[in-house]
This record gives sequence, structure tokens and C-alpha cells, in this order.
Amino acid sequence: MARYTNLFVSVLPANNLRESLPGVLQSCGLHLVYQDGDYMMAKERPGMVSFSKLATVEVLIGSTDETEFVTQNSASTVNLVVKNEELPLKDNNHCHRVFQQVNQAIESKAS
Repeated sequence: MARYTNLFVSVLPANNLRESLPGVLQSCGLHLVYQDGDYMMAKERPGMVSFSKLATVEVLIGSTDETEFVTQNSASTVNLVVKNEELPLKDNNHCHRVFQQVNQAIESKAS
């Protein structure tokens, strides 16, 4: 199973991120399947790659690891996980490409 993670600090407050992230995920070709408070899950639609390569994206906003910097500056943390059932036999696999695309889209929106 391929799994890629990233944790970064956003300069946007958590409320702004919650509102903008569904659009960011959709712009990356993902379908939002679950959203509850600070957690979102999106998946790729079948058809472009085999089922084992379909990526699942999980985003957690304002995790429990909030630092003093985050709380003082009304910013928030974003924990990103992208995974699929594909064995990551190559460095440049489908899951990693989806991870890079989503990571760049969120970072550009969050800064």
C-alpha cells in the first residue's frame, strides 16, 4: 500500500481552510465523500486508472499537535494523507503524483 503524508502550518484560520478545501480537492479531480468538522475524505473517480491505483485523500485541519505559534497567530495545521492499494515499486507512482498535486494545491491556497 502506498501512503504519503505531510503536515504543515497554514497562515489561514481553520474556518477559512474548511470552506476552501472542498473546492481545492475538486480542482484536483477528487470527489468529496465525507466531511465532518475538521476532517475531510476525498477519492478519485474510477475510470482513469485501475481500482488498486485509485487514491484516497484525507485532510485533518487543526490537529491536536497545535503549536504555540499556531494558536498565537490564528493559523492552523493541516495534516494531509494520500494513500492507495498500489505497491510503491517506483518512486514516481500514481499515488505519489496525486500526493504532489494535492499538496501543491493546498499549500498555494493555504499561504
